[in-house]
Amino acid sequence: MHFVIMGCGRVGSTLALTVEQRGHSVAVVDQDTDAFRRLGTSFTGQRVTGVGFDHDTLVEAGIHQAGAFAAVSSGDNSNILAARVAREKFGVETVVARIYDPGRAEVYQRLGIPTIATVRWTADQVLRRLVPEGTLSEFRDASGRVALVEVPVHEAWVGKPLHVLEAAAGVRVAYVTRLGQGMVPARGTVHQEGDLVHVVVAEERTAAAAAVLAAAPGGGA
Repeated sequence: MHFVIMGCGRVGSTLALTVEQRGHSVAVVDQDTDAFRRLGTSFTGQRVTGVGFDHDTLVEAGIHQAGAFAAVSSGDNSNILAARVAREKFGVETVVARIYDPGRAEVYQRLGIPTIATVRWTADQVLRRLVPEGTLSEFRDASGRVALVEVPVHEAWVGKPLHVLEAAAGVRVAYVTRLGQGMVPARGTVHQEGDLVHVVVAEERTAAAAAVLAAAPGGGA
């Protein structure tokens, strides 16, 4: 797949390098040519100097062949405008924009524009590290017998398929929040560093399941 990333700051450069390492082609767009230094000498993708919502710049970056577009510059307005251009003008199906203002992010989400509210995601990550123990309840059914909870997961589970976590803890992974975006895991999805894991579990098993996942996996996991 070909990716176009607008913004070559810390987030954009990290995304570009990660995408390329996974075997995809990628073009990075930034107005500041010095920003491309963050990509290092090993990066073989395109470095396109220009405005990320400009037609000619996007065409040069290969937007017509892009399967995904990420707008992660430092400006909310630029990010949302670029995301809309990529989706509405060029028909890119997978588009995401980073928005610093959580209130505005919610508005754009309701308009069908996927956004990552940086402040909220960062706060969630900090809170999880400050208060790592315990579950965060998100939903209970009317009978009170089934719960949807966010559970802290020990770092030793990183790299293991989520179905292994499910079997060990007796839960069902409902979804994962990864880089601020919710995703429904597939059978082969593995747990990654920074993931927030949301599980469905019988109410009476919540504490026991949380304890299993909060500890390093046993030899059979």
